[in-house]
Amino acid sequence: MKPYYRAHLDPDLIPGMRPRPQGWRPLFGQCGAAQGHLAKQGVGPGDTFLFFGLFRDVDDDGLFVRGSKPRHILWGWLQVDEVLKVDHHREQLGWAEGHPHLTMIGKAQNTIYTARKHLLDTTVPGAGVCPKYDAARQLTAPGGRCSRWLLPAFFNPKGRRSALSYHGRENAWEASQDGVLLQSVGRGQEFVLDCGDYPEAAQWALNLIRDDQS
Repeated sequence: MKPYYRAHLDPDLIPGMRPRPQGWRPLFGQCGAAQGHLAKQGVGPGDTFLFFGLFRDVDDDGLFVRGSKPRHILWGWLQVDEVLKVDHHREQLGWAEGHPHLTMIGKAQNTIYTARKHLLDTTVPGAGVCPKYDAARQLTAPGGRCSRWLLPAFFNPKGRRSALSYHGRENAWEASQDGVLLQSVGRGQEFVLDCGDYPEAAQWALNLIRDDQS
């Protein structure tokens, strides 16, 4: 992170987080090499982002619990409606006023992903955040380093045509009685899974989101 960068709200998923222009909808911005990767992977309308972050246990005062370990946990989602290049669609994006990617003039690959109103064929919102912790959304394997993930067995790329992007190395994956262990790459940001090769993934993601809404 460069010293002149500022913290910014992105992805922007919660309607009541701040005053909104008329017609506002959830959105996510990306640019540079990260957006280049998403474009190369063909991410577009109908695809779903699952957002993860680094978390630790806190006490009733909001302070970190001494000795608690950081864990990667899924915390939000956005299913893509449109993919808009900011410099080509700036006049159409008045409803997104205040989003940091609208202030980036001439930034390479500057792109906004807008959310669908609902997830395909459901009444579940097309974007949102998870209101509470659920072990089903924890990526980090119990007791391990945060970058050591435990995923459902179907994520194992053995015998598949593709792998989770940036994780094509065979030695990154290890079968486990509880699923499959993955040594995720350091400083990873956008990992893409092709549901054409992993049809189980779409229902898995929908179940995670839907269960959190109940």
